Amino acid sequence: MSHPVPEPTGTTEVPVCPRHPDTVSYVRCQRCGRPACPQCQRPAAVGVQCVDCVNDAARRTPPVRTVLGGRARGGRPVVTLTIIGLCVALYLLQQVLGTALTARLVFAPAVGTVEPYRFLTSAFLHGGVLHLALNMYALWIVGSVLEPALGRWRYIALYLLSAVGGSVTVVLLADPSGLSWVTQVVGASGAVFGLFAAIFFVLRRLGRDATQIVVLIGLNFALGFLVPNIAWQAHLGGAVTGALLAAAYVYAPRQRRTLVSVLATVAVGVLLVAVTVLRYASV
Repeated sequence: MSHPVPEPTGTTEVPVCPRHPDTVSYVRCQRCGRPACPQCQRPAAVGVQCVDCVNDAARRTPPVRTVLGGRARGGRPVVTLTIIGLCVALYLLQQVLGTALTARLVFAPAVGTVEPYRFLTSAFLHGGVLHLALNMYALWIVGSVLEPALGRWRYIALYLLSAVGGSVTVVLLADPSGLSWVTQVVGASGAVFGLFAAIFFVLRRLGRDATQIVVLIGLNFALGFLVPNIAWQAHLGGAVTGALLAAAYVYAPRQRRTLVSVLATVAVGVLLVAVTVLRYASV
């Protein structure tokens, strides 16, 4: 007596990649077990993982930090290159548009109350090719070290507030009844001197010899008195502002580094505004 062979009740499911359903894959992720096509496979210590598991692990892994709290990043110093690019682009526009652009962005104590944005915009203008080249070279040398050490946001705050601090000091030391009240000031020197001061603190914090940077700061500061048409007041203001911020950034307790850095940035910004308001009110 013979028995009929039962018909198969189902078929074996062909594994397909969840991200690419039209692609068959017999290779599975070692972490989640899902199929992963060649496009979604990532090499792992054993076998492969899918791109979703790799991205999830990256999100859960704390970023690597430098000794001073900056996020360790590979590649070029993006912020420094961006600032250099802006300065070069504005200088080229100055040559194309003549004095029209310079007149709109340059800083002088007399126009600070009417157009306060000039406290910052003047730091992106320059009075000649040599002026631009010297500032951008110094910015590259110092900025390429400070940016990765401090992290991008603290580096940006340091640069911008040092630039403003330079303009504020010009106002503080200018004579409202003299030519200095209407004398135009341009250049990134105030911001660069802030970076000079910051790298001094960074080197000291890391236990490295800071003699060379002290000599460099002294020589550049002396040029403000020896060479005509250089605003040494902006150099002084940028250096003081940069020193205040750098001291807070560098010596903040590790557990409270972000909080201290934010509070110091806000405090220095408020201080610059308050001093400026009081100065103009006394004129």
